[in-house]
Amino acid sequence: MGHAFALTVEGVTTVLAVAGMGYFVAAMVAARAFISARRAPIGAYAPGVSILKSLKGLDPGMLDAFRSHCRQSYAGEFELLFGVSSKDEPAAEAVAQLRREFPERAIRLIECPLRLGTNGKVSTLAQMLPHARYDFLLINDSDITVGPRYLERVMGQFAAGPKTKGKEAKPAGLVTALYRGRAHGTLGSRLEALGIATDFMAGVLLARLLEGGLHYGLGSTLAVRRDALQIIGGFEALVNHLADDYELGSRVAKAGYRVALSAEVVETSVPAYLWRGFADHQLRWLRTVRDARPGGYAGLVLTYGLAWALLNVVASGLSPLSLWLLAMSFFLRLTLAMMVGAEVLGDHQVLPGLWMLPVRDLVAMGLWAAGFSGDTIVWRGERFHVKDGVLHKAT
Repeated sequence: MGHAFALTVEGVTTVLAVAGMGYFVAAMVAARAFISARRAPIGAYAPGVSILKSLKGLDPGMLDAFRSHCRQSYAGEFELLFGVSSKDEPAAEAVAQLRREFPERAIRLIECPLRLGTNGKVSTLAQMLPHARYDFLLINDSDITVGPRYLERVMGQFAAGPKTKGKEAKPAGLVTALYRGRAHGTLGSRLEALGIATDFMAGVLLARLLEGGLHYGLGSTLAVRRDALQIIGGFEALVNHLADDYELGSRVAKAGYRVALSAEVVETSVPAYLWRGFADHQLRWLRTVRDARPGGYAGLVLTYGLAWALLNVVASGLSPLSLWLLAMSFFLRLTLAMMVGAEVLGDHQVLPGLWMLPVRDLVAMGLWAAGFSGDTIVWRGERFHVKDGVLHKAT
């Protein structure tokens, strides 16, 4: 009985390790396709754009992130709108300092006192929208740092796409962007940044290739047409959704628009997580993915090829085949990490952190398994249940 079980475990881990190798190769093909596509010239289109930022508390490097939005080389007009629940918010002083440093920029602070749903960020965005001057809106988080050509590259995606077999391409309704994480010291922070660069973004690129484009948005950048937003019911339709970025992109795509991926890569600040904060954040993301894309969540089992190869070595008692699988898996995992993390994202933390990949992948696989055990998440210190994308306060 015990021998049969050991053989079963060995066989299952062998199959999953081989499947994981196939995933690594497919993700590298997707990354190469994106690298080729982003060499295409940017559309000469620079409409007026309102940048909306919902603020709560102070994030590390937040003011520098704000400054990067003010230093744009953009032919069109743009404004920065910052929403706070109260003008006594600590972030309000950061906005005041920004206005003093960049008097030539249109910068406004908007008080948004109402709580329209469980998602406070979207509630604030809904109250900011009437104050926005332009027909293109760009939403990103307070800790997002961007390059000087950010607006040019993002808004250029709204230019008319090429004809396909004599037909006009769908108009872009939403533009999103890849991102890298800037770690802050702790092991949890470094593991999360490494996961973003070498795993999550690889999955996004592969989904884009397999599904013929993106059908959701990433919170790092959500540039949307005002008319497309109105068609899907505005921000009010999203005030109880946790994955508002995913929902916004998904609904815009279902409304008949194209979701475009910009060549621009932005940077987010990863908090200095201790283990509990890291695990809570990962489980929140995992259970949100499981709720939104259950098939895709189950498919994540194939992304842990290196972890399966390590378990296969143990299950097989260091058999030659298991050692060969481990060597090949490690080689492909490293290659994918360098291609996506270093080449696509330009993340300089990836190469020094490659030694952590086996640890990161084993931890990630364990958290993925834990993601099946319930629907409770912790968000900003509060506990919620998530079902069909909607947040319900846990009792």
